[in-house]
Order: sequence, then C-alpha cells, then structure tokens
Amino acid sequence: MPASSDIRQQYIDYFRDKHKHTFVPSSPVVPHDDPTLLFTNAGMNQFKDAFLGTGTSGGRDYTRAVNTQKCIRAGGKHNDLEDVGKDTYHHTFFEMLGNWSFGDYFKREAIAWAWDLLTNVWGLDKSRLHATVFAGDEREDLDRDEEAAALWKSETDIDHANIHLGDKKDNFWEMGDTGPCGPCSEIHIDLTPDKTGGPLVNKDDPRVIEIWNLVFIQYNRNAAGLLTPLPQKHVDTGMGFERLCAVLQGKSSNYDTDVFTPIFKAISDVTGAPAYGSKMDDPVDMAHRVIADHIRCLTFALTDGALPSNEGRGYVLRRILRRAFRHGRQTLDQREPFLYKLVPAVVDTMREAFPELAKNPQHVADVIKDEEQSFARTIDRGIALFEDAAQRGGDRIRADDAFMLYDTYGFPLDLTQVMAEERGLAVDVKGFNKLMEEARTRSRAGSAGGTDARQSLIEIVQQQKLPATIFTGYDRTRDTVTTACRVFGHQNANGYETLDQLTSGMHGAVVIESTPFYAESGGQVGDTGLITIDDTDVRFRVEDTVRVGDAIFHLGEMEEGTLKAGDKLTLHLVVNEDRRRKIMGNHTGTHLMNLALRKHVSSTADQRGSLVDDEKTRFDYAHNAALTDDQADAVEQHVREQIKAELTVHTDYAPQEEAMKINGLRAVFGEKYPPKVRVVSVGPAVGDLLAQPDNADWPKYSIEFCGGTHLRNSAELGDFALISEEAVAKGVRRVTAVTGQAAADARREGERLQRELEAMRDTSDDASQHRDRNDISEIMQEINGATLPLALRRRLTADLAEVQQKLKELDKQRAQAQSQTIADDARKVADEADDSVIVAKFDGADGTALRTAMDVIRKKRPNAALLLAGIENGKVALVAAVPEPCIKQGLKAGDWVREVAKVVGGGGGGRPDMAQAGGKDPSKIEAALDTARQFAASKM
Repeated sequence: MPASSDIRQQYIDYFRDKHKHTFVPSSPVVPHDDPTLLFTNAGMNQFKDAFLGTGTSGGRDYTRAVNTQKCIRAGGKHNDLEDVGKDTYHHTFFEMLGNWSFGDYFKREAIAWAWDLLTNVWGLDKSRLHATVFAGDEREDLDRDEEAAALWKSETDIDHANIHLGDKKDNFWEMGDTGPCGPCSEIHIDLTPDKTGGPLVNKDDPRVIEIWNLVFIQYNRNAAGLLTPLPQKHVDTGMGFERLCAVLQGKSSNYDTDVFTPIFKAISDVTGAPAYGSKMDDPVDMAHRVIADHIRCLTFALTDGALPSNEGRGYVLRRILRRAFRHGRQTLDQREPFLYKLVPAVVDTMREAFPELAKNPQHVADVIKDEEQSFARTIDRGIALFEDAAQRGGDRIRADDAFMLYDTYGFPLDLTQVMAEERGLAVDVKGFNKLMEEARTRSRAGSAGGTDARQSLIEIVQQQKLPATIFTGYDRTRDTVTTACRVFGHQNANGYETLDQLTSGMHGAVVIESTPFYAESGGQVGDTGLITIDDTDVRFRVEDTVRVGDAIFHLGEMEEGTLKAGDKLTLHLVVNEDRRRKIMGNHTGTHLMNLALRKHVSSTADQRGSLVDDEKTRFDYAHNAALTDDQADAVEQHVREQIKAELTVHTDYAPQEEAMKINGLRAVFGEKYPPKVRVVSVGPAVGDLLAQPDNADWPKYSIEFCGGTHLRNSAELGDFALISEEAVAKGVRRVTAVTGQAAADARREGERLQRELEAMRDTSDDASQHRDRNDISEIMQEINGATLPLALRRRLTADLAEVQQKLKELDKQRAQAQSQTIADDARKVADEADDSVIVAKFDGADGTALRTAMDVIRKKRPNAALLLAGIENGKVALVAAVPEPCIKQGLKAGDWVREVAKVVGGGGGGRPDMAQAGGKDPSKIEAALDTARQFAASKM
C-alpha cells in the first residue's frame, strides 16, 4: 500500500521527469493579491493570468506546470463546510494535484498521460475506470466533444462502454461569469464490488466517484455571454489528493488513509477519546472527522497569514474553529482549550510537502488557543440557551434565539443549524437574516465603525450632556478611580442605548469621569484593556476606546459580573501596556518618517492621512511618484540616525497663534486646531521653540501638533524599517513602516535572505551541479512572504532574477555537455554488445539522459531489447525498450522494468514496447542489472 507522501511525489515526478513539466510550489491558501477570492480554492488560481492572457504566471517562462496546491473551500461559491464530518470525502482543506499546459499540449496528451499514470504507473483496474465527455449544448450552440471521445478510444485501451456523455453542468468548466472556459473530461472510478456502477457516473454516489478532471480551455466568454475560440488552447487538470490516496490505499473513506490517521491519534492522545473507528453514525467518530479536517484548515490558513476576525475570511476561520471546539466540548467532554495542541500533529504530517508549516507553528497554536479561550467563556451559556430554545420553539429554533446565540454568545448560524439538525429541528434562517440585516451597523459599532452607532453616541452626549472625560494616560497606563459610571448597550439596530446595568455576555460602552485609555483620534487607534471593580469578580473587557465630543467611551464586552450605572464604585482601569508601548513607538516613528520624507523625497510631501496601531505605522502623503531605492534607503537611514541620536521627545501645550510661528513646524493640511495646541518635538524643548521661533536649526527636527501618545526618547524606538510603498489616489502615496522589534526582525530576516542569495551567486559548475532547483522557488516565496525593508526587498528580487538567469545558462551548458557524453558512451555500448539483449548502466544519467542513450543504441542495434539504468542525486532511473520480435517471444518492457525496479526499492511500468521506472536504493544497482539479464533470459 503506497504511502500518501509517495503518491504525491509520484504524481509530481511523473509530469516533471517524464513529460518535462516545471514544478511550481503551491501558492498560499490566503490569496492576498486576489480580492475576488476568500481562499485559494483550486489549483488554477495562481495561473489565472496565464489563462486570461494577461501574463505568464509570475513572470516564469514555462508552458507546462505541475504541483500540489493547498486549497480551502469553506465560504463563498465553493463551500464544503457543512458537509464535513457527515460523509467520507468532503473537506474544508484539501490538496489539489494538477498539471497544466499554457498553449502547449492539448487533449491528446492530457488524456493519454492521465490514463498512463492511473493504469500503468499506479496500476488501477482499467475495467473500473470511466470517462465522461461533454455532450454539447444546443442553447449555447456548443457541439459534442467528439474529439475527446475519439481520443479516449484511440489513445487509451479503456472499455468503450465506459465512455459517457455529460451535460454542461458536469462537463463544461468555467472560471466565472466571464473569461476562459471549455469542455472537460472527468475520470471516475467504480468502487462497487461487482463493477456495475456505470449508471451511477455523475450521480454523486460515493460508490462511483470522480478522481480527475481534465479541463480543455478553448473558449472565452465575453460580458455579453458569447463564446469565442481562444487563440491559444490550454489544459487545466485537477485531482483531489485525499480522494486519490483512498483509492490507491484501498480505503472506502478519505479519512481512513494515512493523511488523517496521525491526526486522529493526536486527537485521542490529547482528549482521551476512544480511537477513531470509521463509523459514520458514531458521534465520537464524527467529532474526530470534523476536528481533524478543521485543524488542518486552521493550521494552513494561519500559517499563510490569515487571522480569525468578525468579517470576510477571518470570520470563516472563526466559524470553523468554533465548530470544531463545540464538538470537542459536547462530544469529547473537553472543558479546556485543546485544538491548539493538535497543531504539531498537522505540522509533522505535512511539513515535508509544505515546509512553511514549520516556520512558526507556535504563532499558529497561540492564535488558536486565544480563540478557544474566548469562545470557552460563552459556549456553555450558549448551549444552555440553545436547549431552552429547542424546548420552546416547536419544530424549529426561532430567529430571535438563533440571533441571540450569534450576537451574544458567538455561535455562527451554521453551528446553530448543525446543533438543530442533531435534534431533528430546523432554524428560521429567513428571520435570522432579517435580524442580521437590521443589525449590520450594530455589529460594526464595537469599533465605532457604524454610522448609526456613532450617531447614537453623539445623541447620547447631546441629550444627557455628558461631562468631559479627563484623559490621564499620557504618563500612565493604569489608574484607580472611585466614582459612578454610566453604561450603554448596543442590543438593538439603532446603535447604543442607555441602560441601568451591563450583565455578563453583553456588549456595551462605559463612560467614567477620568481614564488612562487613549481614545481613537489623529490616526492613532484606541486603547484596549480591562476595567474591574475592587474586591469583586466584575470584568469589562475594553475592545476599543472612542471620543465623542469631550466624552470618552470604553467599548467592549462584559465578561463577568454586573456593572451598574450610578453606583459609586472603586474602578481599576488597566490599559494593555504592551500594545500601548508598540503604538507609542509607531507614532513617534511616524513623526520621524514624516520629517525624513520631506527632507529626502519632497519638501511638499504634506500628510494626507495616517494610521498608527500596535503593528505598524501607515502614512499617506502628497507626492506623484513612487519612491526610488535611493530615496527609500535615505528615509530609512535618516530615521535610524535620529534613533541613534537619543533625542528627547518633548510635549507641551502652547497658544496656537504662537506655535504656528515655529520654523519647520508641520501641521496636517486642512485640519482645524484649538486655540491651545499640544506640540510634540523630537529634540528641542517646546519652550526653546517658542522662545526662538525663527531659529534656522528647527527644520532639522520633527516638530508637529499632535494629541497622541509618544515615547520619551527616540532611542526607545530601537529600530525602524520602511516595508512598503504604493499609490492610494492620484497624487497621494502611502508608505508603511515598522519599528522596534518588528523592524529588527525585518532587517534580520532580510540579512539572512541576502546571505542565502549570496551563496547562490556561486554559480561555478562544481557549486551548482547538485543545487536543488527548488531552492530558487523557496527563496522567492520567502522574499514574497516576509516583512522586509523596502529597498532591500527590491535588491533581493533583482539579485534573485540574476541568479536565476545564471543558473539557467549553466543548466543549458551542462545539459548539452551531458547529452554529448551520454551519446558517446551509448555508441560504445552499442558497438561492444554481442547479443540481442543489452543491459547497461550510465552514471550521472537521469530519465531524460537515458532516453537519449536509448535512441543512440537503437539506431545501431534496432533489433536488440534494451534496459538502461542511471543514477543521479541518489535516485535510480530505469528505461526499457523491446522490439516486436522480442515481445512475441515473451519479453515485455513494462514487466521487465517493473521486476528490476523492485530490487532498487521502486516501481514503474509501461507498454510492452516502452516503459520506465525508478528506485530509491542505488547501492543495489548491480543486483538490479543482474536481475534484468536473468529476467530477459527467462523470457527469450
């Protein structure tokens, strides 16, 4: 039984080695550069530009490609989430094996090679295989795909009765409403015991399943819906890896393969649950399937840069995580977070094929654990509410109960539907959606993002005449206040409303007479943290802080206890200090970057907007051209010099009229400032600035109006790195930078990649002879995925292109030299041979070189049976050719090469006249050659 890792590699090797396809590493499951997709959901996603005719997929110069693509189908048009766990073959995360032709080969080769791989290499029973071809469509004026049907008959030995016609739904593939499209030919396998599954083809029956889809892209659909032939025809094939493993390993379920068994073992080890038993009607086994699938999906998505959130792909991930966690809580009796402990099992199982998993698995585990802890606080109360709702709702869960589960307890609708289905109940989805639509603004109000929510706060301030909140956070991140507070909830579609109290699980806002929490303003995000009451278990988690008028609102969730309005309480207000410090560093870095841009890019580089949070600083400025490498270097170096200068950051208030006279002071264009302004100066004291406003030295320093929080000294910034630059509007550019440890990490990563690339520059023949060509793809992926200083990223990209070109030239030279050497050796073998069977070894030859040798020998000895062996990079390659007279005597190339491959720990096969194989143990090559001679002698 082949291991899944071997199956994956055999597929790649077949197309790469035998049919000269370029191996292209999988793109991330998070398509950061494609806003039309939530996740990468098919192998062709990264090649869309080639199919659309807008490029050549990343600038590469190949016309044939092969890979295994990481895919997620859980949300949007392609959504398998709700079926996971219920059957044997649906997954949210899966691998898609694929081979592609971009204007190169077409139907003939795609069909022949697919059949060869399935039947001759993997040895599938031909009588169990069925092919479908497009039946045509009169409404679209599309003819039946007679070409594909004829090729199945001429290029393969499939039973003609196993060729079926399929309609447009099953056998015509389209990228979308417009764009490239064409007929497809699917390969199905009949798993019925008596091979009577032909009538079940295309009937969604698990006994006869599709394993491979060959798509022939030959039309383009325009915006009017009309089809026109493409100038170039393409091939796009896709084969589900997990499903293929089940077939080749003789399993009736994808979940019974070694793709999942290590994860099932980890689930049992972590939870103490019984071992997986493959039963479809067992809740424990269903929980195993759901958890195993979902932890794979989460691990890959988080590794590739996604994060759980309340919208888009982040919300899909949160739904997946909570669905898995619920199965652990209710079915496997897990009272504490457990999913994060399964991450190592996924990494260990998949890291060989996808090494990116091993880069920072702790980050993945930490994110999952945090999400589990958050959901754990509400899941039990949510389950109790569900039980109550199930009792009073008759045959369905009412819309208001479903919405309460979602809005208050974090239960996604599909999770409620699954729980209802387990009880034989329905859910009022239509009513739920109506409530959701009404509450769109409220769902955004937690971050003061909704217009109605913000307006409701304004009305509260106006109607209740809330007093000004005193901000105490410039010099502290925690405070104790004995006072009465006011509380507001956002439990209706109109935003916030005044309440008497906030109770556990409710979302709302708290207003206190003074606070160290900074409220969002001036581009700086609001603080987060915690509010507690002395000697109680009351906990209000502050998720954002906003200012409306002079009142500061702490927005968040009541985690524990009850907070009553009007009671005089001793409140402890604690800002998330680590997050605040990072924000302060990024804000001070923004001021220094503003100065550097004016000095090294343009004196008119006026600020047009900014965003300062704990991860980065993002700065928009007036300019009509991209930064050059020299400008990016100069800006970055200028800020770093200001950091090394250890300049004191001074802040003080001054009359606006006087402050405006300071030479070099910068103010935001169009901003209205109060009569008394806060001046932030990195270097000179504010008093000195006001005393000598005309001093010619002042423009050398960063001097701005600003109400934000800052570091005390530029040295505390630690480091600074400009990481990206782009246009956001006509005449407006945007730069993004990181500071502190993030900047140091970016610089360190850049230097590491630079060293790796420098090592690759040694392109002498000896140094590059054994270089793994995947090194280039890997370092390219690392450069694209890493946070790096902007100018260094550009240099690395240029250097990588240079290395690629040099290696390409060397490969060509070496191939030419090797081809000549092999040809000379082959002529010598042919001249020295004295019988009708020739068995020979060629050191340093791969499959391609062996085929060159075979052509040379056959020209001199056309009636001889040949078996040639080669060893390169620790692998054995075997090829065999047998003329017709020898075949009639009983010697067949496929049988011959298969028998010899067993000796070197491999396998293979082919036609009677031509076959190839491979092996992993070159130490047994001589024994293999002896076996070749003995086998031939026994047949002839």
